[in-house]
Amino acid sequence: MLKTIIYIAIGGAIGSVLRYLTTVLVSKYWSSNFPLATFIANVLGCFLIGLFIGILEKNNFTNSNLKWLLITGFCGGYTTFSTFGVENYSLFQNQNSLLAFAYIGLSVIVGLAAIGLGMYISK
Repeated sequence: MLKTIIYIAIGGAIGSVLRYLTTVLVSKYWSSNFPLATFIANVLGCFLIGLFIGILEKNNFTNSNLKWLLITGFCGGYTTFSTFGVENYSLFQNQNSLLAFAYIGLSVIVGLAAIGLGMYISK
């Protein structure tokens, strides 16, 4: 169990740092009420989790430590669904309902498509 926790912690640390760097990079080039950095992290995270699952299944590694490192650790540290909720709450509170609904719809639809694309590419 300790070994599993270490794999999750390493993956989570890497994912969290890359999530921060995504925000830094996007903020450098994008200034708007639309939370693009979180949107990109969620869609990219969905793509990567689909890709990782597909690759692990294809190579019969579904019960390996790579699953804990890549899926639970890295993707869990990189994606930001709780931030997504807070940002939408804030958009609604600031009377930006249309933008909030666009963000919710795009995140769900594009995120699901990214998972499918990741799984398709991995096969």
